[in-house]
Amino acid sequence: MNNYTLEEYNVKIEDAKSKVESIIGDFKPRIMIICGSGLGGIVNILSNQKVVKYGDIGLKDSTVPGHDGKLVFGEIGANKVPVMCMVGRLHFYEGYSLQDTTLPIRLGKVIGIETVIVTNAAGGVNKDYRVGDLMLINDHINFVGFAGFNPLRGPNLGQFGPRFLGLSDAYDFDLRRLFFQTKQKLNIQRKVHEGVYFFTAGPTFESRAEVRMIKTLGGDAVGMSTVPEVIVARHCGIKVLALSLITNEGVGSEPPSALTDQDVKLDEGMANHAEVLEAANEASKDVQRIFEETINQL
Repeated sequence: MNNYTLEEYNVKIEDAKSKVESIIGDFKPRIMIICGSGLGGIVNILSNQKVVKYGDIGLKDSTVPGHDGKLVFGEIGANKVPVMCMVGRLHFYEGYSLQDTTLPIRLGKVIGIETVIVTNAAGGVNKDYRVGDLMLINDHINFVGFAGFNPLRGPNLGQFGPRFLGLSDAYDFDLRRLFFQTKQKLNIQRKVHEGVYFFTAGPTFESRAEVRMIKTLGGDAVGMSTVPEVIVARHCGIKVLALSLITNEGVGSEPPSALTDQDVKLDEGMANHAEVLEAANEASKDVQRIFEETINQL
């Protein structure tokens, strides 16, 4: 398992399970929500909350602004759907192995999770995407995986899934349709697209040439998370619904030429994390409303 032996990794999973169950007792969550940058407010729709800090159960600590580093257990909606909410994810660029960043998914599986809802803040590459739009992910490009970094690398955890995993159905069609129908029923006007999420390692935002490359390769939005979690969830047989909030538009135009006397704006279109969080916070109320009603139907 890269930085763990198979036995060590299984012990970490079982140890985390034991510690969580000592806190939540007989509570049995069926749905897991992973909150992306600025979307931690989703936790506000949970009632009867119990909080577990990552460090208390052997998980790595989240080090990124907008990611609190805790699991929140509670119920959503009139049907009191039992949920585990991951407030603050772990990222590869923080220096953690993909086995560490996806360990919460394995933990979810062993305590009864059946469906994972993954959210993220992403940069829009598709020319039709605007800041504040939502994108239901219907496929992905694991660019980091092309370099050999895959969360399933190493001895296979056979109790969870197969050695060779197919991903043509990674993003559940029925869940995507339910999300969109719910958005329409609630008469929420925010634009929703479907598209391909392009996973890069980060932590830098993309260069202009990289944005053009991503567009050429078929990416509609780009981000630094999600795909490892989706791969492990599917390896565990867990259904996946994944949503990107477009928080900035990728700049793919040619850089300004220095061989001119014309004035240019050198910082035009440059992304920064503060703007990502601001855009996410603005859209979070719509996302919360759709999720609450969608999850209530699961």
